[in-house]
Amino acid sequence: MGHKIFLLLMIATSGAAHATDTLRLDYFHSGNATEEMFSLDELVIEPLPWPGNPKQPIDELKRGKYLFEVTGESGELLYSRGFSSIYGEWETTGEAREINRTFHESVRFPKPEVPFELTIKKRNAANGFDPVWSIKLDPDDYVNHRESLLHADRVIPIEVNGDPTEKVDLLLIGDGYTEAEMGKFEATARELTKKFFETSPFDRRRTDFNVWALAPPSRQSGISRPSTGTYRDSPVGARYDAFRSERYVLTYDNKAFRRIASSAPYDAVEILVNNETYGGGGIYGLYSTAAANSAWAAYLFIHEFGHHFAGLADEYYTSSVAYEFSGEITEPHEPNVTALLDPDNLKWNHRVSADTALPTQWPKEKYEKHAVAYQEKRKKLRAENRPESEMNELFQQTQDFSEKLFASHPNHRVIGAFEGANYQAKGYYRSAMNCIMFTRTRDFCDVCGAAIEQVIDSLVQ
Repeated sequence: MGHKIFLLLMIATSGAAHATDTLRLDYFHSGNATEEMFSLDELVIEPLPWPGNPKQPIDELKRGKYLFEVTGESGELLYSRGFSSIYGEWETTGEAREINRTFHESVRFPKPEVPFELTIKKRNAANGFDPVWSIKLDPDDYVNHRESLLHADRVIPIEVNGDPTEKVDLLLIGDGYTEAEMGKFEATARELTKKFFETSPFDRRRTDFNVWALAPPSRQSGISRPSTGTYRDSPVGARYDAFRSERYVLTYDNKAFRRIASSAPYDAVEILVNNETYGGGGIYGLYSTAAANSAWAAYLFIHEFGHHFAGLADEYYTSSVAYEFSGEITEPHEPNVTALLDPDNLKWNHRVSADTALPTQWPKEKYEKHAVAYQEKRKKLRAENRPESEMNELFQQTQDFSEKLFASHPNHRVIGAFEGANYQAKGYYRSAMNCIMFTRTRDFCDVCGAAIEQVIDSLVQ
């Protein structure tokens, strides 16, 4: 049975006869470090029914830098979701203080039956949301674009456990794979899915997921890596060096990405790039990326998925990032880091033992001394364009050092508030000494795992 036939049968047997259409609002997000503007591109009717959970249309978690709300003609709230964006990251970079830029973005939601208003809100310093753009739209306007199932015959059902509206639909999109490499892509997608479901909490929530894979063929193998003079016109447009960070992999071609993704049901997307060089990225509610041929592909896949799926913050702070710190310590909105401004109301207080000190001690000085030396070696390897095997060896040595250092400390398994997180050595704290959001270890800490399960629950219950 062909993949296309399987997919269409899956949809037909999932109650799709009574399903709701999927609407996608495409828009342009422009501005700089101090001002921003939104403008309409088009309203799109995607080819597949809405895959989301009809029982939970309102986002109670409200994670991310932005929140969009769909309201009906009488002002009733029909749908809402928190999200983050490439623009939201870019506006914190040095470049945003010098020039204006425009990014193409989208929000997706079940089609309302009547004209509606869509409002985008932005998180403020108090962690509330302020409106930044509203637009009134007609879901049945004849100018709305209707997409077709352009790539349905290439959708591979990796694992199917039920109706898309009752499951988390994870779509793996391959970028930089030639027609001759389609077998390689499928094998990689299956192997990374296996690793994914070997990791907690996904291991015990496996039946709550469907996993699909799709790779439009590329004329050339691999994706662009501009810092080394490598350029590819890959279908998804993923590339290294996003925001001039050599390991950051993103696509700015949102239109191409959405056009490809609309051929399969999805709540979350991971883009697998056909490259060996270590790299990836993850943006809440948009997508995550991972270098599929890296020796650290499984770690990259799972770590970046934590950003994309659950809105988890990075807990590391010794690696260089494009983000520029404002100097002001405020409580971050992410569920796994804190500024500890109010220890009595710590986000994860219910997981902290009464005898655990806040802040919580850990071998910070020894870790940082090693990390400084490691970063210099890493920088030198990249500057000299050394073989990736040398970088992998450095990563492994560093991870071995960290695991040994932490294992000997009495607070190794404690939940508390460990200083050093959110890209800052001081002023921000993580819940555990170690976590896949901090080092290249294998496991999420309890706080991150619980944050992930909250999102799963919102999509399946």
